[in-house]
Amino acid sequence: MRLTSKGRYAVMALVDLARFDNINPVSLRDISLRQGISLDYLEQIFSKLRKKEIVQSIRGNQGGYVLNRKAKEIKLTNIFEAVDEKVKTVKCKKESKKGCNGRATKCLTHNLWDELENHINNFFDQKSLEDLIKDNFERQNL
Repeated sequence: MRLTSKGRYAVMALVDLARFDNINPVSLRDISLRQGISLDYLEQIFSKLRKKEIVQSIRGNQGGYVLNRKAKEIKLTNIFEAVDEKVKTVKCKKESKKGCNGRATKCLTHNLWDELENHINNFFDQKSLEDLIKDNFERQNL
């Protein structure tokens, strides 16, 4: 199981955006500089986020991106789904009778990995952008 850089960078960029977007639209260039993420890669990520209506782009001289909803309404699960990131701990499909190893039955530890996947996805479903901003703020002020 592994989150790709696409999923991690999407979350990082949106937390950055959420910290600043109540003031003005935020440019991808600014996010790129602050977070050390390639501008080209951010453009690809934000294209997907825009299509899933997590962000909207504002054109013009003072343009950039803003969140389409409040930070507390955007769950990490929404972000991962928008950028086609899936957190899976097993290769087989849950509804399949066959296991990941190609055999007729699932392996002895299949239920363990399946349960872990459920815990991870529930965790991401409970965490919002606002939670990450608050956590970051609290850690900086310790």
